[in-house]
Amino acid sequence: MLKFAKRLVPATTAEAHEMLLANRGARVLGGGLWLRQGRRAIACAIDLSACGLDYIEESDDAFVVGAMTPLADLEHDAAFNSATCGVFEHAVHDIVGVQFRNLATVGGSLYGRFGFSDVLTALMALDAGVKFTGAGRIDLSTFAASPYERDVLEHLVVHRRPYKAAYGCLRRQATDFPVVNVCAAWWGDAWHVSVGARPLRARLLADEELGCGTPKPSREELSCALEAVRSLDYGTNYLAGAAYRRHLAGVLAVRAICEAAGIEVPPSLEERFELEARAFEGDAAASPSGSCVPTAPIDSAAKEAAR
Repeated sequence: MLKFAKRLVPATTAEAHEMLLANRGARVLGGGLWLRQGRRAIACAIDLSACGLDYIEESDDAFVVGAMTPLADLEHDAAFNSATCGVFEHAVHDIVGVQFRNLATVGGSLYGRFGFSDVLTALMALDAGVKFTGAGRIDLSTFAASPYERDVLEHLVVHRRPYKAAYGCLRRQATDFPVVNVCAAWWGDAWHVSVGARPLRARLLADEELGCGTPKPSREELSCALEAVRSLDYGTNYLAGAAYRRHLAGVLAVRAICEAAGIEVPPSLEERFELEARAFEGDAAASPSGSCVPTAPIDSAAKEAAR
């Protein structure tokens, strides 16, 4: 059960920021869906619902998404999905269920920087940033690596680019937490690959870090990207072991790059992936709670008809 000693409802983000700094132990409410898990008592809750942060604004240069915008609103925004190759829609369509996504907010999902976040991984590979009342604008990858600060998140900015992007994720079953997730995007004459659910916070690799510098990478470049992704730190939890996650992340990264680039994965790499996967067969430490399955692709026509 979630309990508040007091609830404050500011009219502006500046007022919310002052309240946050003035009240020790205060917490800013997003959708509140993770806060309510388990038993918790909060001395002061700051409710942003009256600050006018529920919006999606489109311009010639960027999309600006208010922090209180529900995930479902951005998931169904046709202009945003078209401009970003549908990676956000693909990333969130298996998050719990429709009712959950109608309540969970973009700002809450980003500010939490949860290790399992599909939202953070999908957006980090794009040219994106966040705007805070106190700290101002911060690049999303920089923000993801930063410590928690007492500040109010106002909006997300995703700049328009000629993106070529794809998202990949594996889950034990639909709507479950991801075992690992990856987003690859080509923009600014460089590849940007974000890796999340390691189960640490999502991490971005780009340009020289990947060793993959052409829009249609060769087998050698893909091999460099594979090794770069696998060089990251991975951990073990009830969903999967570290070694298994490292293997899966590399496979997903290569496949996401190839999908975004519009090329086939080289047969020699697919053969390598198959051989590597056999090493985990029957290994309980690889996937402690069961086998992993890729998220199903979105059938946009069926989804629109059912809406």
